[in-house]
Amino acid sequence: MRRVFGVKKDKEPPPSVQDASDRINKRGESVDDKIKRLDTELARYKEQIKKTRPGPAQEAVKARAMRVLKQKRMYEGQRDMLYNQTFNLDQVAFAAEGIKDAQQTMTALKSANKELKGMMKTVKIQDIDNLQDEMLDLMDVSNEIQESLGRSYNVPDDIDEDDLMGELDALEADMGFETEGDGVPSYLQPDKDSDLDSELNLPSAPSGSAPGRTNAQAEDELGLPAVPRASLRG
Repeated sequence: MRRVFGVKKDKEPPPSVQDASDRINKRGESVDDKIKRLDTELARYKEQIKKTRPGPAQEAVKARAMRVLKQKRMYEGQRDMLYNQTFNLDQVAFAAEGIKDAQQTMTALKSANKELKGMMKTVKIQDIDNLQDEMLDLMDVSNEIQESLGRSYNVPDDIDEDDLMGELDALEADMGFETEGDGVPSYLQPDKDSDLDSELNLPSAPSGSAPGRTNAQAEDELGLPAVPRASLRG
């Protein structure tokens, strides 16, 4: 059967916008190369026209230059047409990419919307409000407990401002009575040696050498006290 009817060929996929744009760009590059070659040829003809004298030779060079110039203008028209096609394809590609981005954005938004709806079913505003109220009550109770535990025992609360000022004046008077010299309290001032000696009635330290020790003890050749001979004999 395959030999009689043959095999159905698979259809090739249509060219994409990018493929068409790449093909047109290649054609445009080839046209640009042709235009550059024609420009080089025109430059050579221009130099020949400058060097030749007016006459048949110069007219022949001008005719060849005119023919090259016409070819250049034709290629320039083709190049402009290809550039316009490329511009149109770029606009179509940009619009297609924008549509694809919009589709992906819509898909992401739908997925996020569905997920948020599922999460909102597990979270209720009333439960959150109740939890906040309970937390406020617990914080109030905690503050009351801390105030109760921090309360002092047997501390009079009936002290007014007059009692405070009187207590401060009395304390200042006591401190001024004990202050001597440059405002330094007596218990912080250094003690005087003469007053301490007169209070203790201590005798003065003796001066000079002790009696019975006028003569220095003999020393041996090493600088040590010499031992008496009598002690050695004993």
